[in-house]
Amino acid sequence: MTRKVTDVTHLNDCRPANPWQRVTAALHTWRTRRHEHAPPTGDTESPAPEPVPGANTPGASTLWRMRTTVKDEPGSLAALCTALAGHRVDILSLQTHPLAEGTVDEFLLRAPGELPASGIATAVRTAGGTDTWIERADAHDLVDAPTRILGLAARTALDAAELPLALRQLLGRCTIRSQPAPVGGGRAASDGVPVEGALDDTVLRLRAPEGGVITVERPYLPFTPTEFARARALVELDARLGPRVPHGRDVLTLAEGSDITVRRADTRDLEAARAMHERCSDRTLKLRYHGPVGDADRYLNHLLSPRFGRTLAVQTASGRLVGLGHLLWDGDETEVALIVEDAWQRRGVGGELLGRLVAMAAEGGCRSVYAVTQASNTGMVAAMRGLGLPLDYQIEEGTLVITARLGEPVSTGAGEVGSTSAP
Repeated sequence: MTRKVTDVTHLNDCRPANPWQRVTAALHTWRTRRHEHAPPTGDTESPAPEPVPGANTPGASTLWRMRTTVKDEPGSLAALCTALAGHRVDILSLQTHPLAEGTVDEFLLRAPGELPASGIATAVRTAGGTDTWIERADAHDLVDAPTRILGLAARTALDAAELPLALRQLLGRCTIRSQPAPVGGGRAASDGVPVEGALDDTVLRLRAPEGGVITVERPYLPFTPTEFARARALVELDARLGPRVPHGRDVLTLAEGSDITVRRADTRDLEAARAMHERCSDRTLKLRYHGPVGDADRYLNHLLSPRFGRTLAVQTASGRLVGLGHLLWDGDETEVALIVEDAWQRRGVGGELLGRLVAMAAEGGCRSVYAVTQASNTGMVAAMRGLGLPLDYQIEEGTLVITARLGEPVSTGAGEVGSTSAP
């Protein structure tokens, strides 16, 4: 049903040495261009958002998230509320973040549609607020903070791969990177991080349960001690619960009649994944990893770790692993990567994996996913097109990056595969 769907992945904190320098340089150029956004900085409000249809219609309203710093003295918050009321702005929720000097107040506001962000910021500044930051909110922000945090903790408890997503939803727009502990000696990244973590303005660093470091950056808005404590509590919960993945699995019937099982995988599948590599041809491994085929096994521990994303495994009725699909948290973006054993290519396995990975990304709140492959890999191009989503293409020195925008629901099936669920 589908062509061969193997590609190459770009790994954070696990980049190859000399053989792949050219590919790495091309990807660096591409990533630099992609990350050239301009988040709000300084003492002013965020850049004006795109116009919303109907926002200027009489009677329409707009939701805003706003953060500002006020003096820690009686009457300062009252003056701020009075200024907002003067512009017919409703305060739907308020959180306070005490600091050594002053207090950071975080608001969820409902304002008249015709009132711009600059108008709200001006009113706040006049009332004594400083370091004001404001951005568009949506209905999801109406959930109160304790309920939202409990929900994130529950998701993290069920699935270790949820931790990066939970941190991102807890802290807003930020870049999260995990640096694993070194293998075979060397100075650990956690050596300079206290056990309780470290907070430095717009960067917080936490010790990961497996010995590495989780770094969170939010250059447009400093973290508060309250946010740091919440993030640390989520990481501590993850550490106490240990390795875990959901146990659900689907039994599928391929078009030619063979049964396969699709399930979540983690580092406990390392030996089976290595055995699958040994059965793959050099061409398949080169298309997937863009480097010497002997180096492919070096990255499996990283790829299978829930700390860096989610992995789906495909196994036969006899239990042999024949395919892997990875959904990788790449900073503030999300990557998909696939490898299917040669004997099981062109049978619908790759398309099934890709559809499920993209659906998982959409459920996790990702706005887009990208695949990195070779420009000559028509199989991966066809598989991405088969998603039925808007695609963007970028080519750097033979390296093709295909980005799918997740604006619409994605079917998890490949059309020619029947499925039954198993607990």
